Amino acid sequence: MQFRKTWVMALALTSVVALSACGNNNGGNNAATNNGGKNAAATNAPTETSSGADLSGSILASGSTALQPLVEQVAEKFMETNKGVDIQVQGGGSGTGLTQVAEKQVDIGNSDVFAEEKLKDADAEKAKALVDHQVAVVAIAAVTHKDAGVDTLTKQQLVDIFTGKVTNWKEVGGADQKIQIINRPSSSGTRATFENFALGTKTEDLQGSIQEDSSGTVKKIIGETPGAIGYLALSYLDDSVKTLKYDGVEPSVDNVISGKYPVWAYEHMYTNGEPTEVVKAFLDYMVSDEVQNDNGDVVELGYIPAVKMQVSRDVAGKVTTK
Repeated sequence: MQFRKTWVMALALTSVVALSACGNNNGGNNAATNNGGKNAAATNAPTETSSGADLSGSILASGSTALQPLVEQVAEKFMETNKGVDIQVQGGGSGTGLTQVAEKQVDIGNSDVFAEEKLKDADAEKAKALVDHQVAVVAIAAVTHKDAGVDTLTKQQLVDIFTGKVTNWKEVGGADQKIQIINRPSSSGTRATFENFALGTKTEDLQGSIQEDSSGTVKKIIGETPGAIGYLALSYLDDSVKTLKYDGVEPSVDNVISGKYPVWAYEHMYTNGEPTEVVKAFLDYMVSDEVQNDNGDVVELGYIPAVKMQVSRDVAGKVTTK
């Protein structure tokens, strides 16, 4: 009889423990419900933030070769501190970059011109979906082979050369040498900038002119071809070519900032809609103080921080003083 009473008491105690355990589990479930599906341990845990350690993904950018050196250099630095991110940068010209980002073939379309300028007519609706991220200002200068014999050209002289009216350097005060035009394709933002703000008119591709879509190749050909003339972003200039003044004004950073030198454009990095987390982090880094300050990548590579400009230019090309 004593044994039976002991057994009953043991059974009752076991039931109490079981019920208590169930009560604790139910309490855990209620806590999860009240905290958006997180249990107490998760609620008390530190919240993760997007740092170099946990940011991951891939980014593909294409377009402007004038902007390419800056994007490539900054991308390398960004990937050094964000090991989980892979960034690939391709050229092809501003038109290519804008078309590809509009078609969602790339994450970023690099361009020397506003999307509204390049994507017109049938593509105008696509341009409206693109979000503009301006990361710098680029200036474009006319450059020649060192032996052309000129230091400066007027606007009209440049128009005459690029429309075929002037075919020998002696006609503009230079050497007795045939002019060889090194041009950019119609998709090039560098060409659009040069035509808009140096020539003031669009030009046809002349018979005998050479077309190249890479700024690096243009510089190489001009440096190696007697009588050659073309145009390059300041970021590409070096002693292998002769940089010309425009109407007597030197294409210097100070002259661009003040508005004295007119052949310049914003450098745009377009996304199709708002960027993803990893793309936004990279674009934020592009405009960070580390990249934009006087010792940063923008200045180092010959670009100009947009915030330093004393003038601004809208999509129609109108320049106003800030």
